Amino acid sequence: MNDCMRDDIKRLVEQHPCYSKGAQHKFGRLHLAVAPKCNILCNYCDRRFDCVNESRPGVTSEVLKPAEALEKAKEVVKEYPFIKVVGIAGPGDPLANDETFETFRLIKENLPDLTLCMSTNGLLLSDRFDELMEAGVETVTVTMNALDPEIQKQITDHVIYKGKHYRGIEAAELLIEKQLEGIEKAVKAGLAVKINTVMIPGINDKHIPDLAKKLSDMGVFIMNIMPLISQAKFSHIEPPTDAERAALQKECEPFVQQMKHCRQCRSDAYGLIGKDLSQLSDKRRNELKVISKNEKTKL
Repeated sequence: MNDCMRDDIKRLVEQHPCYSKGAQHKFGRLHLAVAPKCNILCNYCDRRFDCVNESRPGVTSEVLKPAEALEKAKEVVKEYPFIKVVGIAGPGDPLANDETFETFRLIKENLPDLTLCMSTNGLLLSDRFDELMEAGVETVTVTMNALDPEIQKQITDHVIYKGKHYRGIEAAELLIEKQLEGIEKAVKAGLAVKINTVMIPGINDKHIPDLAKKLSDMGVFIMNIMPLISQAKFSHIEPPTDAERAALQKECEPFVQQMKHCRQCRSDAYGLIGKDLSQLSDKRRNELKVISKNEKTKL
């Protein structure tokens, strides 16, 4: 793993709770759920259900329009000034939704001090990269689960690219090719790149170290190995234990820095990692507002 972090990326991640373990207790993030459409179907993905106590990717209580997202961002940042990052992570794939770029443009114009972040499956990252840069996005997360198409085809049901549906090995090869192409562009452009990888026992768990080596060669900043949530077509697969995931992280750590504090957040989460304000009571949120304002006065 390369320990020489570029100064500009270092400054950027110091206030990003997903990229810095130290930042997670000081700074928060706001996810704006403006992107409902998705262009791939993963066998572990289920976006049909939502309740206030659920915390998993793809879940949101409502999908916002860009103007509504801006108003929410203004309100949340005013009430909780420790939130420094605004991200779009679904509930579908942000790059499959034009609303993503309109939302980023509005945030950049009205709240220019916030870091803009996006999470994607990577299929359209290369194709829409120039638009992403124009929107002012500085950190990108790509969910990538395999380098081997034979493994990837077990994870992805289908891919939709330029209006055509792909399945099987053809879909897997296309997705991996486009992911690598997009990641390379993002790293070369100086973005802080994080890779999310879902650890799926019996399918890709033995293959993930090979992916970590490749990510290291590409200059990826950090890797987040997430446990499978047993649902959808993978509801029959037991998720990895904490010990099994920790062992895999240790195996991959010599190649690329490992994120170990992820909580697999909702698409509309906001606040500190592990302390999602969207799931707290009104009373507790009001208490945190007071604490946040007091901390701001001390600065």
